[in-house]
Amino acid sequence: VSVLAQPPGARVALGDRLVLSCAVAAGTGPLSFSWHRGGSATPRGTGPRLELQQVGEEDSGHYQCRASDGDSVAESVALNVTVL
Repeated sequence: VSVLAQPPGARVALGDRLVLSCAVAAGTGPLSFSWHRGGSATPRGTGPRLELQQVGEEDSGHYQCRASDGDSVAESVALNVTVL
């Protein structure tokens, strides 16, 4: 599982839009996704994309995508989002 950011590098200006996309190399059956920040168990979003329309300073931090096929869960490496 990997995470792609737009803008690249996950460095985004205060008030701008940030889109994170979760990519899975291979999987069987339907996949479910959840987004977590700073190791929190509460998801920030579900689905293969997480879109923050207007980022604030509180949106800085490490984000991870978790993908599950119902049997197993794969977790991305944490991506550090920096709000400038």
